[in-house]
Amino acid sequence: MSIKPLADRVLVKPAVAEEKTVGGIIIPDSAKEKPLKGDVIAVGNGTKDEQMVLKGGDKVLYGKYAGTEIELDGEKFLIMRQSDVLAII
Repeated sequence: MSIKPLADRVLVKPAVAEEKTVGGIIIPDSAKEKPLKGDVIAVGNGTKDEQMVLKGGDKVLYGKYAGTEIELDGEKFLIMRQSDVLAII
């Protein structure tokens, strides 16, 4: 399945959460912090007021509550506005 974001939206694949164990304690998935970085998979064309700066393949940092989580072909992605992206790494 392919997806093409509209306007100023981007499709981001979040980085895998790092596994940390403390003295043999297993941390459940619900307690792990969500990663705040990921890879841009697809971008929209922008709007007449805002030019699209991001491109596919960019590594980005985004806000903690940015975007809407979607699932495609069993993988989790975020779709968000370009303005929710804080920086390109």
